[in-house]
Amino acid sequence: MIDKLEFFITVAKERSFSRAAELCGVTQPTLSAGIKQLEDSLGVLLVNRSSRFHSLTAEGERVLEWAKRIVADARAMRQEVRTLKEGLGGQLKIAAIPTALTMIPALTTPFREKHPGVRFTILTSSSTEILSMLDNLEIDAGLTYLDNEPLGRVRTVPLFSERYRLLTAADNPLGNRDKVTWADVGRIPLCLLTPDMQNRRIVERLIRDAGGEPEPALESNSVIVLFAHVKTGRWATILPEKLVDSLRVAAPLRSIPIVEPEAVHEIGLVVPLREPTIPQVAALVAEAKKLAKNPLVGDL
Repeated sequence: MIDKLEFFITVAKERSFSRAAELCGVTQPTLSAGIKQLEDSLGVLLVNRSSRFHSLTAEGERVLEWAKRIVADARAMRQEVRTLKEGLGGQLKIAAIPTALTMIPALTTPFREKHPGVRFTILTSSSTEILSMLDNLEIDAGLTYLDNEPLGRVRTVPLFSERYRLLTAADNPLGNRDKVTWADVGRIPLCLLTPDMQNRRIVERLIRDAGGEPEPALESNSVIVLFAHVKTGRWATILPEKLVDSLRVAAPLRSIPIVEPEAVHEIGLVVPLREPTIPQVAALVAEAKKLAKNPLVGDL
């Protein structure tokens, strides 16, 4: 039954029988037969389909929520039994917003020292994607904004506050300032993250509230791309203070505080709001709570 529920969850996410079969590592006929057996056992149609996927039925939408709970609980049970027998091991998948990526070692490094049997996969994603992947059981935890957009059913551990800096060359416009306003930065060309990133939406809102209209000269979903352009001395960007500190910015570049107003947003760990929690996630939450008490969080 669990494998058929996993088939169903994957079909609902991918909206394609062929892609779902590939991800599940089975043939399409095997997957389709599994979905049909699940429908027969429940006595309802779950998927509207002809030769291809169209949509979930109303009953399918409800079964999907139950399927996620049951599969998550089954995985947690298997992992807890394995941990009791072998100790903490396995894999943790964590997705983080681009501006928080350099903070992850402050969490994963002390965790692995305590639990060397655990392997990590680190992904970069938008805040919206992180919540979707948590809900679809694709990741175990995320590092994202906690206070700017709705999070849904997750458990949170605040880790640090995000403040913003203008990163530019000293001889660029505003480059000789000790501080700048959001109205100031709204008047110069900028490199910014792409619109699907919550950081971009935050920056745009702050500029618009100051009477400006952001018109980025370059967009990327990678902060490394933004920083590489700024290093040429011809570009400027807006990045979080802790991220700028981790990049070891040196002359001729300057990191200039943006004030009026001073904007602050909370970044933290998010994990599914489920009980029991799998042992690796419980250990990660415990490590995050220790890290949150450290005033030097992220200063590696």
